[in-house]
Amino acid sequence: MRRYTQLTRDQRYQIQALKKAGLNQTETAKIVGVHKSTISREFKRNTGLRGYRPKQAHRLSVVRCQGKLQPRINI
Repeated sequence: MRRYTQLTRDQRYQIQALKKAGLNQTETAKIVGVHKSTISREFKRNTGLRGYRPKQAHRLSVVRCQGKLQPRINI
């Protein structure tokens, strides 16, 4: 079983470069080393009116991750 890890900033820039080069999601996933559904979710979550922007995508992922943190003990 493989453990889930989030995409890094470098991987997001690599995804953008491969997309600009015209590779499809399956080819991109093989090169980046992730499952093709990861690429699909990345584009779905982080593509706006100006297309896929890795800097913005990484910032949004950090914000989403921080929003999920819940304190274990309520004081």
